Amino acid sequence: MTDEQYMKLALDIANKGCGFVNPNPMVGAVIVKDGEIIGQGYHEQYGGFHAERNAIANCVSSPQGSTIYVSLEPCCHHGKTPPCTEAIIESGIKKAVIGATDPNPLMAGQGIEELHKSGIEVVTGVLEEECCKLNEVFFHFIKTKTPYVVMKYAMTMDGKIAAYTGKSKWITGEEARRKVHEDRHKYTAIMVGAGTVAADDPLLNCRMDGGKNPIRIICDTNLRTSLDSQIITTSKDIPTIIATSCVDENKWQPYIDKSCKILTVSKRDGYIDLRALMIKLGEENIDGILLEGGSTLNWSALKSGIVNKVQAYVAPKIFGGDVSKTPVGGMGVDDPENAFLLTNSTVTMLGEDMLIESEVRKKCSQEL
Repeated sequence: MTDEQYMKLALDIANKGCGFVNPNPMVGAVIVKDGEIIGQGYHEQYGGFHAERNAIANCVSSPQGSTIYVSLEPCCHHGKTPPCTEAIIESGIKKAVIGATDPNPLMAGQGIEELHKSGIEVVTGVLEEECCKLNEVFFHFIKTKTPYVVMKYAMTMDGKIAAYTGKSKWITGEEARRKVHEDRHKYTAIMVGAGTVAADDPLLNCRMDGGKNPIRIICDTNLRTSLDSQIITTSKDIPTIIATSCVDENKWQPYIDKSCKILTVSKRDGYIDLRALMIKLGEENIDGILLEGGSTLNWSALKSGIVNKVQAYVAPKIFGGDVSKTPVGGMGVDDPENAFLLTNSTVTMLGEDMLIESEVRKKCSQEL
């Protein structure tokens, strides 16, 4: 097998940690000796041993003189677990093939340097793009200390998210809905507006075998969410945050009594300042958010610049209607030249439906 094939295996193993290691990265490691794989491991859960230590522990024979393939630069600092560079050096591994370097400005390259100093041969950049893509959430969070936001919606081919009556179940089929629950497991939190809670009374849990529920965030500027809504009544079982500009502590108390957490955020243009909210959520160690809001919140999120990726599920249906809602509301842009630009688009077929995923091209400071 080639270096790329071994690294691909490390990436496949790393993905097993999806949803369980946040806000840490997903990392996989494969140890090879004399052309044979003797050990494999991945970062299994937050606070647990990292991929390198698990791979070394799983070796069926001595790793002395072997090569380790790891998808992300080994750490060289004491955190919740000891440094992985220390374990690699002590094991007698002679060569390390690394996919991506650590994006943390305080750590980048230090793990590689530590291995070099100990006489270990280091090769970097093998499947680097794929290794970075796997941890796009972590890379964003470690650099900005704010969550990576994915704006998700389902629409018909004529761009409608509901019929003129407001009914929207179901636009897409089972395969598309299954993918949504996989993403609810993947991302640390899910965010909606108070309007969506009032209109749909969603539960916003993860209905996937073996999956974990995301932290639920309601953007509720004036604190009007019904105490009888499914989200509020299940807050003892699923962590729930209400972001509000209401400073009346007497209004907070009924929600707090039901185990909700209140985050106060200043207003901007009459609504919660979403950029300020992202800073506060980052302080809560929330690294990634699946935004499943309505058209009003979607517009506010785009306008505020917090959206990193757009997921558009497109069903082969047409609703029509002048008043039928579209995914993004608000005032909209005044000229095609001022459109929000999307890049690096991919298309995935999910049964009869299409999933179009695109990154949001961030505007430079002059454009802002």
